[in-house]
Amino acid sequence: MSMPIASVLGGTGLIGQELISQLIQNNHYQTIRMLVRRPIASPHPKVEVKLVDFKDPESVKLAIDDSEVVFCAIGTTQKKVKGDKQLYKQIDFDIPVMTVRLCKEVGCQKFVIVTAIGANSKSNNFYQKLKGHVEDAITLDPLPFVHIFQPSILMGDRKENRRMEKLGIKLARFINPLLQGKWKIYRAIDAQQVASKMLQVSLSEKPGVFRYRYDEIIG
Repeated sequence: MSMPIASVLGGTGLIGQELISQLIQNNHYQTIRMLVRRPIASPHPKVEVKLVDFKDPESVKLAIDDSEVVFCAIGTTQKKVKGDKQLYKQIDFDIPVMTVRLCKEVGCQKFVIVTAIGANSKSNNFYQKLKGHVEDAITLDPLPFVHIFQPSILMGDRKENRRMEKLGIKLARFINPLLQGKWKIYRAIDAQQVASKMLQVSLSEKPGVFRYRYDEIIG
C-alpha cells in the first residue's frame, strides 16, 4: 500500500507555510513534497524539497508523480514582477494550469488551489481577471476533485514587507464586523484558517468542483 503524498506549490508563501506546518502534523499524509524554484532547507523529515524548473513540464511532472493531492498556493505581486504583466501571467496562470494537466498525466485526482475573491475572467481588474481565467481553465475539463479557495485580504506573518497590505490588515480588524450580508465575503481572513480548510477538504472523497469564500472557509 502506497503512503499518501501531498505536493505543495507556493510552500514558502503565507498560506503555503501554514499549509506545510499543518501537513507535517497531519497523520494521513506521510510525505510532503515542497516544489520550489530555489534551494531551501527542509523544515521537517516528512518534507521532501523538490527543486523544479516551472518552465519545464517534465520537471514538475516528476516532482508530483504519485501524489494523492496537489495544493497550489503559488502567486506573485506587481512589485515582485516589476509591473511585468506577462511574467505575472506566467506565474499565476501558466504554472497552476500546467500543473492540473500534469496531475491528469500522473493520475493525481485532487487539486486544491487558492485564487482570490472576485475572480472573474470578465473583470476589468487585471488581478481578478487573471484569477478568473485560472478558474475557467482548471474547471473546463476538471479533475475528479477540485477545490477553489477565494479569500479576500489575508492576515498572518509574512516574511516580506508589504506596507499597503499591512495597513489593510490593520483596517480590516475594524472593518470586518461591518461587512455583513453579501459583503461578508470581503472580510479579511487568517491564512491559518485558509490552510486548515484546504487540508480538511483534501481528505474529502466527495467528487466535484467546490468553491470556498469567507463563510465556507471558517465554517
